[in-house]
Amino acid sequence: MTQAEKQERILQIANILEGLYPDALCALEWDRAPWKLLIMGRLSAQCTDARVNIVCRELFARFPTPQALAEGDISEIEAIVRPCGLYRVKAQNIKDACALLETQYGGVIPDSMEELLKFPGVGRKVANLLLGDLYHKGGTVADTHCIRICGRFGMYPESIKDPVKVEKLMDELLPMELRCDFCHRIVQFGRDVCTARAPRCAECPVAGLCAHHAQSPSA
Repeated sequence: MTQAEKQERILQIANILEGLYPDALCALEWDRAPWKLLIMGRLSAQCTDARVNIVCRELFARFPTPQALAEGDISEIEAIVRPCGLYRVKAQNIKDACALLETQYGGVIPDSMEELLKFPGVGRKVANLLLGDLYHKGGTVADTHCIRICGRFGMYPESIKDPVKVEKLMDELLPMELRCDFCHRIVQFGRDVCTARAPRCAECPVAGLCAHHAQSPSA
């Protein structure tokens, strides 16, 4: 496909996904509190959103503000976030991130990639999540669902797994105003239909636009 054809196809797919998932909600239950999304985004690395939601109910009940987390006992934070994996690093990251948020930013999540990357444990994926959900700008959130599914769609070779490369390639295809909602919908679509091991191609509403499906023996 040419670049123009890819752009046209991904817009068609985005339109279909909007019909399937009109609300385009973030899978993380951050209660519209920006600082919570920062923490949950960090905890979600190599962990399911469902587990992060469960863990953070206890975490935020015990530490209800960024200041409380910044001043919290590290061993207690570690014990709570342990189910998320890499708990020592994550606990220290979220404690330090809350301290930075309070001391340098007055409790307000910054609205630029440059500033967000200063937060411990925050990479481009989490930064784009924050920029999209909080400020309706930023790049594609290249998580595992996005990387897998957009590769299957034919937007780039399926062998590409690098999040930064995928972010760049998808940003060239998706207008900024669509990226945030598209990425939330892709997550849900990846759980419901285009799963990693056994995609339900026969039931897929975008199969006719999918390069992977077109190349499969059953197509």
